[in-house]
Amino acid sequence: MDTQSFWNVIEQYNQNTIIITSILFVLIVTAVILSYTHKIVYSAKLILGIANLFIGVVFFGCYGTQLIQKIFALPLFFICGILFLYEAFDNKKDILEKPDIFQALLLLLYCLYPIVSLALGNRFPRMVTYIMPCPIVSLSIAVYAGYTRKNKWLLLLLTLWGMTGIKSMIFAVYEDTILLLCGIYGIYLLIKETRLLKVRKEDR
Repeated sequence: MDTQSFWNVIEQYNQNTIIITSILFVLIVTAVILSYTHKIVYSAKLILGIANLFIGVVFFGCYGTQLIQKIFALPLFFICGILFLYEAFDNKKDILEKPDIFQALLLLLYCLYPIVSLALGNRFPRMVTYIMPCPIVSLSIAVYAGYTRKNKWLLLLLTLWGMTGIKSMIFAVYEDTILLLCGIYGIYLLIKETRLLKVRKEDR
């Protein structure tokens, strides 16, 4: 996909989904707050599951124009969505801890996504908004990092997409440097979880 085609997909998606994505963004903010305040601890996982499914089915399924989007991106987001929903119901009591300094920084960067896009000279609908693949994965990694129990497959898939942030240089989507930082943090989380699992096995 060339740069022009890349931005054309974003433009069509933003124009046609602005109402539903605005509603989804409000629901995401509400659900994350409810989880961080321990009112409904699983609500963040639930809404992130819905958001990832939405990106997979709508962004890539309906607006995707490339084969790689259909056979790689769509299944990846669909599986992430299903795994988030599974985690929401299987680990309902898992507490979302207050973000540490790194998680707080990633959450702040997610909030800055559209602002950075505007600062780079982009204008709606030809700009990066909150409910798009890269911002959603960035948010997913930042929030999921705060849960005690983590599904390694889900974390692996999120990190895999996070590392595609390297394309920020290819398509001149410099906003996605944020995604790359989240991907690097995801690698750190995977290493940490692997070490913890090893320690648990040795303690048995």
